[in-house]
Amino acid sequence: MRWFWIDRFLEFVRDTRAVTIKNICFGEESLDDYLPGHPHYPHSLMIEGMAQTGGLLVSEAEGFTRKTVLAKVSKATFHDLVVPGDCIRLTAIVQDKQPTGAVVQGHIEIDGRPIADLELWFAFLDERFGETALFPPEDLLRTLRVLRLFDVAVDQNGNRIHAPAHMLDAEHQAAAAIRAALQNNPSPKPSESIGT
Repeated sequence: MRWFWIDRFLEFVRDTRAVTIKNICFGEESLDDYLPGHPHYPHSLMIEGMAQTGGLLVSEAEGFTRKTVLAKVSKATFHDLVVPGDCIRLTAIVQDKQPTGAVVQGHIEIDGRPIADLELWFAFLDERFGETALFPPEDLLRTLRVLRLFDVAVDQNGNRIHAPAHMLDAEHQAAAAIRAALQNNPSPKPSESIGT
């Protein structure tokens, strides 16, 4: 199971605002046994979806090189339940951004009906927390493409944002490593594996 609580970006303006959606499906594991007989989407996962939306928003300007973590949920007010068949719209707006972190205001709605209001604080971790990235750049790039971030992302002047060069380089290196491994250890042909 992938632990992503957003499905797609609809809007993304660097260091300003991002809008994502999440479709709630009755078949999701997160609805199993949460409240037997009354399945609804857990509030904690709405917070996590907003954290993913806001965290990507505040870390994009540095090419996703900065370790960004959710540090604090200072406000989480829920107005209604979300049930299977609903599509929630998550809007994250940057309220403040400093060298050590950022504050994001979040609003969740369904067709204009308020579901939740949130305020999230993010911390930017420095080298004391290690040099290794939280996510391999090629994996993060693949996820951002699936979420269609680069289809809608623009800077404050409306110029399109592209995938960072270091992520593209990591993707090419990973692909080259896979090709080399396959050439050095080719898979058996179906007839060889059966023993015919």
